[in-house]
Amino acid sequence: MPVYPTSPSVRRAQLSDWYRLSARDLPWRRAAFHEQYGAWGTLVSEFMLQQTPVARVIPHLDAWLTRWPTPRAMSAATPAEVVQQWANLGYPRRALWLHRAAIEITERHDGVVPREVDALLTLSGIGDYTARAVAVFAYGDRHPVVDTNTRRVLARAIEGKGQPAAASRRDLALMESLLPAADAESAVFNAAAMELGATVCTARAPKCDRCPLRADCAWVAAGRPDTPDTRRRQAAYEGSDRQARGAVLRMLRDAAPAAVPMPSVIPDWPDPRQRDRAIDSLIADGLAEASELLLSLPR
Repeated sequence: MPVYPTSPSVRRAQLSDWYRLSARDLPWRRAAFHEQYGAWGTLVSEFMLQQTPVARVIPHLDAWLTRWPTPRAMSAATPAEVVQQWANLGYPRRALWLHRAAIEITERHDGVVPREVDALLTLSGIGDYTARAVAVFAYGDRHPVVDTNTRRVLARAIEGKGQPAAASRRDLALMESLLPAADAESAVFNAAAMELGATVCTARAPKCDRCPLRADCAWVAAGRPDTPDTRRRQAAYEGSDRQARGAVLRMLRDAAPAAVPMPSVIPDWPDPRQRDRAIDSLIADGLAEASELLLSLPR
């Protein structure tokens, strides 16, 4: 793995100072949130924030943690209750993964979210980003935390590219080389890079005039050259299998805890074969159960 020297083009203190003044006031950044929910609150928020906008997550996060303030509390829930509570956050398999992780935390770690990255990686639904985010933002340890927004900031400020290349371990090595030595400051710097990418150094229409790194940004210095965006585009939602899956789940949530007769599951859907694919895929993913021509949330 290549090792990158700390680049003089990134003024770490300048970025961190900008974050302290300009960061959005989000629930999981407040001291009271951490005092009440600890690392569990951070873990739940990170699950919800995967592929879901912040504005949609906030009310669901509050309701979720009010209902299940600890992993042990959530481990006693049924899969149906979890899927129903997930509501319209999208990608509902995340709800089942979070539920399994809560059970694993309860059984393996006595109900305490583990601190070590390797231990976090053994939990259901947790990948490299989420494990490091919990270790850094909940426990204050020093690790590079790299999401899509951070990768874009690094690509532009350090490498002079308009868009990042495909995600790789190289991103972690680069971020590691830039982290301040102190644990607390490294956590702030991680959060600052993510916040900059989310609010200023955005994928489309970046606000370079507001960027604290503008004077030293390699991309700005190069004249902001276009770089092909190689990210895979998500297919349109309207008319998709995802939309059909969402419609089936919505009907099952509304009917819960009762089951729905199979012929009554979105009977007016314009494409019957797509409807059947949606039902089959939900059953395969463990998000629905079929029994005697009835369909329900998982029990």
